[in-house]
Amino acid sequence: MSFTIEERGRPNTQDYRVFFKNADGKYISPFHDVPIYANEADNIFHAIVEVPRWTNAKMEIATKDPLNPLKQDVKKGNLRYVANVFPHKGYIWNYGAIPQTWEDPGHKDSDTGCCGDNDPIDICDIGNKVCSRGEVIKVKVLGTLALIDEGETDWKVIVINTEDPEAGDFNNIDDVKRLKPGYLEATVDWFRRYKVPDGKPENQFAFNGDFKDRDFAIQTVKSTHEFWKALISKKSNAGELNCMNTSVSDSPFCCSAADAEAVVKSACAFGTEEPIPNSVDKWFYYEK
Repeated sequence: MSFTIEERGRPNTQDYRVFFKNADGKYISPFHDVPIYANEADNIFHAIVEVPRWTNAKMEIATKDPLNPLKQDVKKGNLRYVANVFPHKGYIWNYGAIPQTWEDPGHKDSDTGCCGDNDPIDICDIGNKVCSRGEVIKVKVLGTLALIDEGETDWKVIVINTEDPEAGDFNNIDDVKRLKPGYLEATVDWFRRYKVPDGKPENQFAFNGDFKDRDFAIQTVKSTHEFWKALISKKSNAGELNCMNTSVSDSPFCCSAADAEAVVKSACAFGTEEPIPNSVDKWFYYEK
């Protein structure tokens, strides 16, 4: 199963969008139409790369827009770039989400005591390859970190791209501790402090910031898939989320290929990219 992207608008502006197409060239939603499983029997999942490693632009699946293209988050009228908190530069993994999952804001997690953040579940790919924006990769789940982001449960699932030459050596979170020493500690540090330059307090974690293992993480992903099933079938209230899709045949939100194409064609034509502000390269320093 292969996917391609189509860019619209001008990169590094608020009209920039990344739309997705399936192998037949039909427009799809990365949130709803890319299958969660690449290989269900082996618990291999698909993941959408929103932010390639080392970059700062906070690109994300636009959950409230038709067809859910990738777009850059906007805060206070400006494009959002994640700050570099020394010693980190941009995102320290390929960052993205697992499709057909949803962290239900109406469900209080029994482990964290907090409700979901209303987004697909997030992934941090620790593989060696720097992926490209909009790339759909196949991943092995290794463990998860439970970030509590402004009172909401925001799972960060640690994965490795199955095409990574070292993927066979990684089967659980302990393998990351052993083979990539310091990476998990850096991950906690990154998530704890990345909003501090914006004037916000350090983030908190469930489980004292400890990582849960592979089995726990897989079960967490599967539970968010069940929440998504309720969302796409109108058994849960979608609120502002846009559930337009082209392949979930029993979903009341399923639309025609023509409707999907009309959404893409209504977006701005692809154009010349704007420069990224120099301020994005600034490093922030502060005492832990």
